[in-house]
Amino acid sequence: MSKMSGLLAKVGVAVAGGALVVTGLTAATTATRSEPRAAPPATVVVQVTDGHLADQTGRSLYLFLADTSGTSTCNDVCAAQWPPLTTQGAVTAGSGLDAAKLKTSDRQDGTKQATYNNHPLYFFSGDTGPIQTNGQGVNAFGARWWLVNPNGDAITTGG
Repeated sequence: MSKMSGLLAKVGVAVAGGALVVTGLTAATTATRSEPRAAPPATVVVQVTDGHLADQTGRSLYLFLADTSGTSTCNDVCAAQWPPLTTQGAVTAGSGLDAAKLKTSDRQDGTKQATYNNHPLYFFSGDTGPIQTNGQGVNAFGARWWLVNPNGDAITTGG
C-alpha cells in the first residue's frame, strides 16, 4: 500500500468515526427535545405574597425586562431556567390584584402564559419553595429579572 492510499484509508476511518459521533449526538439531542412535558393547569391564581406577585402555592413570580410587548422573549434554554406561568384556561386574580391587568399571551410553543400589567410572568428554577426570591435582580439572557409588585411594576430593590 502506498503512503497516499494509507493516508486516505486513515482519513476515511476518521470521517466514518466522526459521522458516528455526530449521529449519536443528534439522536441524544432529539430524544431530549421530544420528552413529554406536563400539560399546563386548567386555571391558575395570581396573588400577593410578601409584597410581590406569586402563584396559588406562594411561589414568587418575576418579569423579564427584555419582554417589551406583552409577549415572552424567553424560550428554550431561557424558559428552562425561568419557567413561564402557563395555563390552559383562566387566570384568576387573588386578593389585592387588579383583575383587569391579568391576561394571557400566546407563547412560541403554543402555550398560554399569564401576564400582569402587560408583563409575562415567570418562575425562577432556583426558587425551590414558597416565598423564595433567589431570582431577584438576576441579569440573564440579555436583561434583568425582577419581582412584580401589586401594581404590576418591577421591584428593583434587593437584587
